[in-house]
Amino acid sequence: MERSVLEEAIYNRYIVPTRRKRTHLAGLEFELPIVNEKNEPVNFEVIYQVTDRFIDTFSFLNVSRDDNEHIYLAVDDKTGDGLSYDCSYNTLEFSFGKEEDMNVLYKRFCQYYTYIQKELRKEGHMLTGMGINPRYAVNQNVPVVSERYRMLFHHLSSYKKYGNSIPFHSYPNFGLFSCASQIQLDVEEEQVVPMLNTFTKLEPFKALILANSLWGENAEILCSRDNFWRNSLHGLNRHNVDMYNVVFDTTDEIVRYIKSMSLYCVEREGKYINFPPVVLSKYFSSDRIKGEYFDGNRYREITFHPEISDLQYLRSFKFEDLTFRGTVEFRSVCEQPVGKIMASGALHAGLMENIGELSEFLEKDTSIYHNEYNASELRRMFNRRRKADIFDWKKVSTQLLSILELAESGLKKRGYGEEHFLRPLYGRAEKLLSPGRQMAEGMENGKTLEDYIEEYGGM
Repeated sequence: MERSVLEEAIYNRYIVPTRRKRTHLAGLEFELPIVNEKNEPVNFEVIYQVTDRFIDTFSFLNVSRDDNEHIYLAVDDKTGDGLSYDCSYNTLEFSFGKEEDMNVLYKRFCQYYTYIQKELRKEGHMLTGMGINPRYAVNQNVPVVSERYRMLFHHLSSYKKYGNSIPFHSYPNFGLFSCASQIQLDVEEEQVVPMLNTFTKLEPFKALILANSLWGENAEILCSRDNFWRNSLHGLNRHNVDMYNVVFDTTDEIVRYIKSMSLYCVEREGKYINFPPVVLSKYFSSDRIKGEYFDGNRYREITFHPEISDLQYLRSFKFEDLTFRGTVEFRSVCEQPVGKIMASGALHAGLMENIGELSEFLEKDTSIYHNEYNASELRRMFNRRRKADIFDWKKVSTQLLSILELAESGLKKRGYGEEHFLRPLYGRAEKLLSPGRQMAEGMENGKTLEDYIEEYGGM
């Protein structure tokens, strides 16, 4: 396949949908750890029963079932809201149909969450707001029994075939206990380039106030989710994960960047086919690709011909992910404490309204930039507990507060009274205290993990 054909297909899929007037519509996704209060594995039978009761109560009638006939996805056709289990029955995900006013989405979230939490409590379980399930070590970390999740887990588990290509970690099941808070926002074509450049530079600042996935013997990593994605098989091609680490000047450069990403699965006749990650430009210039599929009993080899429609199976795990819907999905934020769960989405929505001002602000910043470190290096530094002594942390705090003021100004432009969602972030910015850092320091001073499970699960 000629290169120009592939680039045109990428352009049509990712850039053309942005050629319309941007709306204020927002879509939210919250992935919440489920916890057994007895420090035992989550009882999946409890999850199945609570799911059934939820569907009966809220009439989420459009359902998908796993291979054992258990519901793992249910959608309300009227609102587009969904309840699902992300990779495993240890993680409950609420997703919401788009609305312009995030207060409307929050009201629906409160209804769903209050109900589910009450039902789980009856059975000795609960939801909490953390980026890593605090019971990951005792839970049954097995994927939902379905074609998609079986494929994904099989793919990630094959990392040992690649030797020391990258510093792989030994948790290919990380998706079964890693939880995110995500928002999708409309983006116009002329905003795509500045949006990706600007929000990439914002990532280190975000880590300081949003990190919430502790890892390590002494909880030295505050946002482990970054590491899990980066050093898994998803990160074999670094262009599929993390930040862009380039400055784009045109949408054509973005198209070429996407062309350098890798594909690792497609579907044929309702079956997922896995194959070693291959760069798109090579994939679509190949006559045949060798892969394997699960036939219901075991994996079998298969050879197939690439089709341009296979582009739909590209899985990008970028922190700022341009989608085929004409939106950008912000994916780098750990799940937040439930009582403050809207803060991250409000931050992104507000800053999107002031993208020009934010870009100029970050370009002039000297609190963290112009110190010979790029955005990726800074985010990795800020995801650790030890604060590097090369920074004036009071100045960093002041910059964060200014960023929040830009976000608040943007929310006022939106005109829905969403500014109140930002309030929790001001205290974090003043103290440079993310939920993860607060939890790590609190446990050093006598609080327990159970204290934080309860606190971060409260409304």
